[in-house]
Amino acid sequence: MLAIDAGNSKTDVALVGPDGSVLGVARGGGFRPPVVGAEAAVGSLAPLVEEAARQAGGSGPPHAGHIAGHISACLANADLPSEEEELTGVLADRGWGATVTVANDTFALLRAGVGDDGEPTGVSVVCGAGINCAGIGHGGRVARFPAIGRISGDWGGGGYLSEEALWWAARAEDGRGEPTELARALPARFGLTTMYELIEALHLGQLDPARRHELTPVLFAVADAGDGIARAIVDRQAEEVVTMATVALGRLDLLGEETPVVLGGGVLAARHPLLDDRVRELLAERAPKAEPRVVTAPPVLGAALLGLDRTGAPEAAYARLRAHYAPADDTESGTESPSEA
Repeated sequence: MLAIDAGNSKTDVALVGPDGSVLGVARGGGFRPPVVGAEAAVGSLAPLVEEAARQAGGSGPPHAGHIAGHISACLANADLPSEEEELTGVLADRGWGATVTVANDTFALLRAGVGDDGEPTGVSVVCGAGINCAGIGHGGRVARFPAIGRISGDWGGGGYLSEEALWWAARAEDGRGEPTELARALPARFGLTTMYELIEALHLGQLDPARRHELTPVLFAVADAGDGIARAIVDRQAEEVVTMATVALGRLDLLGEETPVVLGGGVLAARHPLLDDRVRELLAERAPKAEPRVVTAPPVLGAALLGLDRTGAPEAAYARLRAHYAPADDTESGTESPSEA
């Protein structure tokens, strides 16, 4: 089974045996079909698939000329059913697997954060480069959001946080906004002294636009030091995370029962105390039976687990797969239970 987790910033591929053993892995860059097109985006996966197959050395039974019997792909930017359908077709045409399933990468996080016995009921919120949420209820009911950006009502993720920090810092420096330490700390990250210098460097291309992601950790550091503006931005992020989770729980009629709320993506997995504590506080108020869990295992684990579900793998295969991806501080599941928080 070929598992693919393709995010905005990185892609992981794993070739997994029927017993749950990981036979080959590879990592590459981001997956952006809206920018380059579906064909080119899937084409960028080819070297990773080939590397995983090379590491596997042809182990396991042949699959009628395919690298794997099944492809389980959880992909960023597969936000609409029509996009999932298109990407399924393009992946199938590649001939890497006999069958293909495609889902948004938020479902990989959800699957990684719930158990392997029975239906994977719960809600997941990914907050990485952007933000998204999905949930699965009883009987396979699904709740999800378009998660395309501001036009679909979204706010949050590393990209939004850095832009918000820049906005407030610029206005603080020129007097249009309230004072904030961000006006000093953001330019200092790049060896500059004023926001004017940073604005000029970004506008003229003297700084790689991709480096804006470096501003998000600065935002959290300034918030930790007590800056009011920075703390308000972090609070807004917590509000958005919890709003998405509680809306999904409500749609699935899960607010009245104990249900996992799986949290992941770079911003949430970093466990910044201000953000993490506020998310848990708001969840306790609005969804008292929700069980927040931070997943630290690579999201490709979720894609692989979905693949095992599809192929009817034995129980031992799930345990072997989870053990392979478990972080050093949690050799069982790669998640943190509420009691461990």
